[in-house]
This record gives sequence, structure tokens and C-alpha cells, in this order.
Amino acid sequence: MNQMTQAMQELREMDELSVMESPVHRKHPLAKLLVTMEYIVIVSSFHKYDLSGLIPMILYPVMIFQLCGIPARTCFYKLRYILPLVCAVGLWNPFFDRIPMLSIGAFTVTGGMISFATLMLKGLMALMASFLLIATTNIEKICYALRMIHVPKLLVTQLLITYRYVNLLLHEAGTMMNAYMLRAPGQKGVHISAWGSFAGQLLLRSMDRGQELYQSMQMRGFHGEFYYADVEPFHKGDAMYMSVWTLLLLFFRFCNVSVLLGSLLV
Repeated sequence: MNQMTQAMQELREMDELSVMESPVHRKHPLAKLLVTMEYIVIVSSFHKYDLSGLIPMILYPVMIFQLCGIPARTCFYKLRYILPLVCAVGLWNPFFDRIPMLSIGAFTVTGGMISFATLMLKGLMALMASFLLIATTNIEKICYALRMIHVPKLLVTQLLITYRYVNLLLHEAGTMMNAYMLRAPGQKGVHISAWGSFAGQLLLRSMDRGQELYQSMQMRGFHGEFYYADVEPFHKGDAMYMSVWTLLLLFFRFCNVSVLLGSLLV
């Protein structure tokens, strides 16, 4: 299976995850979107040395994974190309920040080590929350929720079209790749001398397909905004879901649960 086919298959798998049946899938998309945004903002607001305060925030993705029935390993597999970049964000912190924070026997933990772990954990939590939103809510409902909070329709339309028709771009790239490999049997990948022409041809083919797509949308009455499928009204259960998570996340933010539990145990 080539990379283009694998990418298209993974996109289809994400769409299949978003139509599963679970208590989380049935929640209103606006409630899930707002909770995810709150979670990412609150996680990002922790101080770079506040690792103990950040750790309890892992409860949100753990609980959602359990409620929606999606294995956590699926998340890590889908994010396998992004996770190394997240881990590399604070890679140099231990070398530049050598302020001693605590000692464990002969081993000294520096501020750079703690800030590196904190940054890595922040990125991991934000990615997990974003994955859970996409895995439990299809793109049309996410766009519907974005329009409910008055995100400009141009941005929402661009997001929807990009997500929905990236398969078309991958298909075009796959067709060109197959044609190139037939003309260069035994060669691994596109030779560097052909990168420019390959990218140019892909751009031209994508522009042609995009123009055809836009004309077909206009013929069907498109005037700048999609009319999304009817979404269920915002119920009390959705408000409860959002309120409980908001209060719980704010409690974790302003109360260091790790230190509190540690003092109780001691």
C-alpha cells in the first residue's frame, strides 16, 4: 500500500470513528467544541514549572476515551507523525535551564527538565483533545458549531472544503506518482530533478479540479455558505456536560490536586 492510499484510508477511518454510537458522540457539537477549546486554553495556561498541577488534567482525555469507546492506541497511531515534533519543542530546555529544582539522592532535577516535561505533556494533551473532538464529531457538525459561535463563514467553508476534498488531492497525487513510477521502474520516490515539474503539474491539476468543483457548487445554488444538515437542539444534558467539565477543569487549574492528594496521603 503506497502512502497516498494509506492517507486516504486513514481519513476514511476518522470519518467512521465520528459516526459511532456512544454517549459522547450523541452530545451536541457546540458543547464538545467549547469544552475542547476550554481544555486547550486551560492546559496552555499552566506555568512551565507547574508539572504537578498539570498532571491531573489528563483525566479529561482518559474519561472521554472510556466513554466514547475509542482505544487510546488509535489516537497515538493517528498522531504518530506529529508526536515527535511535540516532544522536540522543549528538547533544548534541559541544556539551557540548569537551575536546580529538587534532588533525588545524587540526582538533581533541573528547571529545564521540568519545563521540557511540562511542554511535552501540554502538547500531548492538546493533541489528544483535538483528536477526540474530530473522532466523535464529523466535520459538518464541527463547522456547524463554529458558525454558532460566529466564526467567519469564509474560514468555516475553507475548513470544510479542505477536509472533504483533500482525498481528491491525494488521488491526483497518487495518480501522478503511479504514472511516474511506471516511467522510472525500480526508482524509490521522485528524483530531485523532477520535484519542480511534479509539484507544478500537481498544482495545475488541483486548480483545474478546484475550478470544476466550484462551478458545480454554483450550479447547485452555492452562494458563499453551506446549509448544514439539521442538528438536534441544545438539550439540558448538553449544558450539563459542558458545565461539569468546565467546573472540573477550572478546579484542576486553580487547585493543585497532586499536592493536595500527596499531603493527605502523608
